[in-house]
Parts: sequence; structure tokens; C-alpha cells
Amino acid sequence: MLRVIGYFTIAWGTLAILAAGLFPGAAAVTIGVAVYATLPLLAYLRWRGWPFYPGAAFRLLVVRPFWYAQLMLPLVAGGGLIGLVVGAPFGHALVAGRIGAAIMFAIVAIVLALGYLGSRRLVVRHVDVDVPGLAPSFDGLRIVQLSDLHIGPHTPRRFLERVVSASRALAPDIVAVTGDLIDDRAEDVAVYAHMLGELDAPLGVYMIPGNHDVYAGWDDVERALRVADIGTVLVNEAKLLHRDGATLALVGTGDPAGGRRGSSRAAPDIERALAHVPDNTTVIAFAHNPALWPSLAKRGVALTLSGHTHWGQFALPKIGWSLASPFLEHAMGAHSESDALLYISPGTGYWGIPFRIGASPEVTLVTLRRGETAAAHVHPARAA
Repeated sequence: MLRVIGYFTIAWGTLAILAAGLFPGAAAVTIGVAVYATLPLLAYLRWRGWPFYPGAAFRLLVVRPFWYAQLMLPLVAGGGLIGLVVGAPFGHALVAGRIGAAIMFAIVAIVLALGYLGSRRLVVRHVDVDVPGLAPSFDGLRIVQLSDLHIGPHTPRRFLERVVSASRALAPDIVAVTGDLIDDRAEDVAVYAHMLGELDAPLGVYMIPGNHDVYAGWDDVERALRVADIGTVLVNEAKLLHRDGATLALVGTGDPAGGRRGSSRAAPDIERALAHVPDNTTVIAFAHNPALWPSLAKRGVALTLSGHTHWGQFALPKIGWSLASPFLEHAMGAHSESDALLYISPGTGYWGIPFRIGASPEVTLVTLRRGETAAAHVHPARAA
């Protein structure tokens, strides 16, 4: 706590010193901004969440400025401190500090602006998957994958209308929403149902829990989803599809945020999920966290569709790197191991602030094909 207090004191104190004298009351304004941007954190920590349901205005006018301020604070204050140190020997510490802070502010503001525009650039990506042993009757099956929508009352309605329109235009047989349907509160399910309740597909709409759905209280979230009747909720269970005498199994897992197996209904239990799948059946798994893929692959799951990573919301796809890459073994794109395949969606929404660069919000169309060997063919994304 002392380190946190020290950090905020130094960072905001530096900005107050740099602002002093720029205009009447500049230091006071800086302190006011500091209080406005810091109080939400103190309140959140005090109640371990918001003691009320945060509506659209609160999330846009309080929560989002908090996030922007916390992202900019260390960089702008750091630029100011460097300027103060560099300018001091020449007797121009204050001027150099202001220049350093201004340059850093401009850079960060441009990056954040580009990230905001990127978060609105919805794309459609086609992924053709070769599946050994796939029954001829399921050859060409089309799955639209949405992931990490993080829907709340602040989510732009027009953007979600574009998501629904793009999904429908792809004429999928199945729609799979692979976790993090909502932001952080069970009450957000009502917003989700209102915005995306019209999604449908001939073989069904399927939803699984993500870590944010668990944080929101999975029991309440699942109950609200079932009451809304907007699709099939799969939690450590399978749905068997039958066509022309052949069977395809759709398996939904829990999420590691739910704890170890058996600790909660939302915890992943792969053995239970696969328990009622007949032998020699092609299995398609929906697992929010790609960390579950190795266990699924060992049990013969042909294809796993995941999300969770957001590709760090900042990625360089041409070299296969994202902000999530240093922390995760499987962070983005397609992966294969023997006859098992994994595709990690960059997500369709965003978390925190509307920011995406190189990891555009995506509606993914996965098409199953019969093949001699397992392979994923990921095509360039195009604007929706």
C-alpha cells in the first residue's frame, strides 16, 4: 500500500509541478484530475467491486477515464521526470520537463486513438479445417465463432448490430460463443440477450463460460442465460449432432477461473465433458482458455475453438507475435499437434478500454473439411 501511495504521489506530484504556472489554478486542476482518476480505484478496492450496478454513464464517464488515466500516467509523468533531469544542468529543468511530458502525452494519445479506431474495425476471417475421419455428412459444416464480447450497457449498439449482421451473412450451421459473453456483472446478461438474442443457426447457438463470466458469478450468469433462452449453455457436457447415420460431438468446457475440477460447476472437467461421447466420434470442443487444449488433444478432440487471449489487443500477425505471446504458450492463431487442431480467436469485443491494433475484432467462420491429415488454413481477414 505504501508503494502504491508513493507511486501516485510521485507521478501526480510531478505533473502538478510541471503544470504549475501554465495557467491560473493549473496545479489545482491537476490535483482535481488526480482525485477523479484515483477515487474509483479506492472505491473498487474498498468494496471488492462496485456496490451497485454500473450503468452505461458510469462506465463511460468514470470507469473508462480511470483506465485511460492509469495507462497514461506512468508514461507522461516518466517523460516529465526525464525532462526535468536532462534540463536541470542547463537551468531549464521545468521547460524540458514540460516538453518531455507533452511529447509522451502526444505519442500515447495517438496510439490510444489508433487503438480506438481499431476496436471498431470488425473483420470476418475464414478458417478451413481439415479433419481426418470426419463423416461425409458433416463435410462443409460451417461454424461461426464469436468470443470475448464483454458485453455491457456501454457496448455500442451499432457495433453489435454489425456483429449480428456479419454472422448471419455467413449462413452458419452453428454459432459458438466461446466465453466472456459479458463484462463483469451478471446483470449484463440482460444486455447480452437484448443485443445478441436474435442470433440463430439451424444446428443451434452454443455458449460456454469464460473467466469474466465466472468473475461475474457463474451461477447467476448461467441462470440468466437459461431464462433468456437464447441458446444452449454447455458446461463440461456434450451435444451430439446426428446426420445421415453419422455423429458429431460438440463439447463445451468450464474455465480455469472456476477453480480446480470439482470445486465449482464452472471449473473445467474434461473427463465429464467427454464421458458420454461415443467412441470414434469426431469431437469439436469449445474451450475459452487455450490452456485446456493439450488435455483435450490428448483425449482425441479433433478441433478446439478458444479465445481469452484477445491477442493482447496489440499484435503483429505477420510475425506471429502479440502482447499475450510472452505469457502464453498458445497466444494467437492456429496450432496443431498430431491430429488435434486449435484456433484462438482474437475476440469480437474488448476489455478495459476500446483498443485494438493488429488484432481486429473478429467474426470467425470455421468450415470443416474431410482430410487425410489435420490442418488449419487461415485466410486473410476482410472488413465486415
